[in-house]
Amino acid sequence: QVQLVESGGGLVQAGGSLRLSCEASGRTFSTYAMGWFRQAPGKEREFVAGIRGSGNSTSYVDSVKGRLTISRDNAKNTVYLQMSSLKPEDTAVYYCAADRLGLLGRLRVGVADYWGQGTQVTVSS
Repeated sequence: QVQLVESGGGLVQAGGSLRLSCEASGRTFSTYAMGWFRQAPGKEREFVAGIRGSGNSTSYVDSVKGRLTISRDNAKNTVYLQMSSLKPEDTAVYYCAADRLGLLGRLRVGVADYWGQGTQVTVSS
C-alpha cells in the first residue's frame, strides 16, 4: 500500500504563486506515473497535470498550461506542482494520485491506484 501526503496549500492573492508537494511511501515510486487533480466546490474532480516515472513526459489540462508545472524528485519520493499566475478559478482542493502501471493515459481520465487526502488552495481576487 502506498501512502501519499500532500502539503503546501494555502491562501494566496490572484497572480501569486504556491508550490504543492506530495511525498509517497514505498520503494517503487520511480515506476509510478504521478498526477495532480483538483476539485472545486460543486464541481467534479478534474485532472490537472501528470508526469511519467522517469519525468521525461508530462501532461496538462489546457486551462493550466503555462502557469502550472509538475515535476518530481525520485530520490525524495516526491512530486511537486509549481503554481504561478494563480487565478480565483484555481481555488480547489488539490489531490495527488499515483498510477502503479506508470500510465499517464489512465491519470488523464481520472483513474489512479492511490490518492492523497488533499490540500486546500484558495486564490483571492
